[in-house]
Amino acid sequence: MIRLYHISEEPGIECFEPRPSPQRYSSLRGDVVFAISEEMLHLYLTPRDCPRVCYMAGPDTSERDRMDFLGQSPIVMAVEAGWRPALRETVLYCYELPSEGFELLDASAGYYVSYQVVQPLSVTAISHPLGALAARGVQVEFVADLWSVAEEVSRSSLRFSCIRMRNAGGRDTIL
Repeated sequence: MIRLYHISEEPGIECFEPRPSPQRYSSLRGDVVFAISEEMLHLYLTPRDCPRVCYMAGPDTSERDRMDFLGQSPIVMAVEAGWRPALRETVLYCYELPSEGFELLDASAGYYVSYQVVQPLSVTAISHPLGALAARGVQVEFVADLWSVAEEVSRSSLRFSCIRMRNAGGRDTIL
């Protein structure tokens, strides 16, 4: 059985109500509750608005890209240096959700959705997001220009995810 989660900066959420999706997905049939698979949970162990570029090897990743971008790390998360204090100080709440009633929306991103109100099974406070990322094997790199990282990674053979880039400094367009 798949384990699903929702990360929030809000403690004490007793139920998740379906809401409009912030992104357009042609397959959605209304308001939804989003969940993330355990495999991709590391993508969301940051403050919500924190822009980030995460990358890892995939089945088609070249050995050259693996060495140039990852070195010995299985996963790298690039974050703008200005977000370092928030990553140190923000408390996150990891809600485990029941898998019943959820359907897969995007396999590569690990997104699941439910059209029903969802009550969490449990909640765990994460008082040190950087430690939680390290525990999942994620190397966090603080960078001056996140857009440059996104552009380099997008030209590589790596699997990658660019999240909340609208909050990244230095550009007016979204990758």
